[in-house]
Amino acid sequence: MKPIIIIGSGLAGYGVARELRKLDKLMPLLIVTRDHGDAYYKPALSAALSQDKSPEDLITANVNKAAQDFNATILYQTTVRNIDTALKLVVTDKGSFEYQSLVLALGAEVIRLKLEGDGADDVISVNDLWDYKRFREALLGAERIAILGSGLIGCEFASDLIGKGFKADVIGMTEQPLMPLIPAAAGEVLNKRFSEKGVSWHLERKVTSVMRSTSTSEKALNVILDNGDVINADIVLSAVGLRARTTLAAEAGITVNRGIVVDDYLRTSAENVYALGDCIEINGQTLPYVLPIMHASRVIAKTLAGQPTPVVFPPMPVTIKTQGYPILVLPAPMGVAGEWKLLEDDNGLKMGFVDQENKLLGFVLTEGQITQQAAMVAQLGHSLE
Repeated sequence: MKPIIIIGSGLAGYGVARELRKLDKLMPLLIVTRDHGDAYYKPALSAALSQDKSPEDLITANVNKAAQDFNATILYQTTVRNIDTALKLVVTDKGSFEYQSLVLALGAEVIRLKLEGDGADDVISVNDLWDYKRFREALLGAERIAILGSGLIGCEFASDLIGKGFKADVIGMTEQPLMPLIPAAAGEVLNKRFSEKGVSWHLERKVTSVMRSTSTSEKALNVILDNGDVINADIVLSAVGLRARTTLAAEAGITVNRGIVVDDYLRTSAENVYALGDCIEINGQTLPYVLPIMHASRVIAKTLAGQPTPVVFPPMPVTIKTQGYPILVLPAPMGVAGEWKLLEDDNGLKMGFVDQENKLLGFVLTEGQITQQAAMVAQLGHSLE
């Protein structure tokens, strides 16, 4: 019997394997991954430093334990060269494998800025456990880190770094941090809180070049901004965002846009090929968060087990890991005209995103207002008047 093949061993790939085994213990299962295959929780990477967690601490199961838990064959450190959807074949550098169904859990890759300067190649990013290990090693002896990007990833890393006593310079093109994910009013408070803890903000600015310092009295790198300001740093961390991995699917003739395009059953344009996680686009949206992955994993597992099931995403607020200023956000829907309204500012902010009919479509809760999550979810789709 041909196996189900899953490409990817992140939260999405291993999530499908875990859910499938709840429904079918014996279905042949092959997981192909280009990394080491150890299971870990990727969102923990931006909060592990201040928790004194080493890369090894983040591993929940090594590849051998994962293979045992999922009753699967795992080909790790294996590159997929191409997919032949007509022959139902996955071609890798370790051989070719036929499938009955294929699941693409390819994840996302970091967006790399085109920077000038002899220090551009020294800019690092953290997108997996091994990136994090190299980042930890680079931090030895460092004091000041320049972070490119004032969005979710950049702010979470800034929070993690200042929690361990590092100084951080955060450069971003928006008026306040975390925009447009949260409104400017909430970003302004985060700005002030982080400034008090050692973050220097360089907002409404972009980086033009990174140069290696020639002075023994300076840090290793000089980050030059578009207004001529120079930031001196030991390390430059790029955290400007992620882009869905679509190349493999596109080369196989599968429809892609901003992500691999899937329908409500998480089916791609190719027969018996499914996709989920950071690599997909569904109903015109990408959903690069944990809760959509969990829901999608259960849906695909049911379909693979013979119970075709559409995915129905409930409201899925996102917890932002910003120490000292906790934030919970249900992002405003893309392409919908509306505005953010301040609802309460006692013991934190409560803000709602409302459309032109004053119906609540999203919200932001900070600090003590986070306890209002259930009440805000219950109000979604209803007028605030």
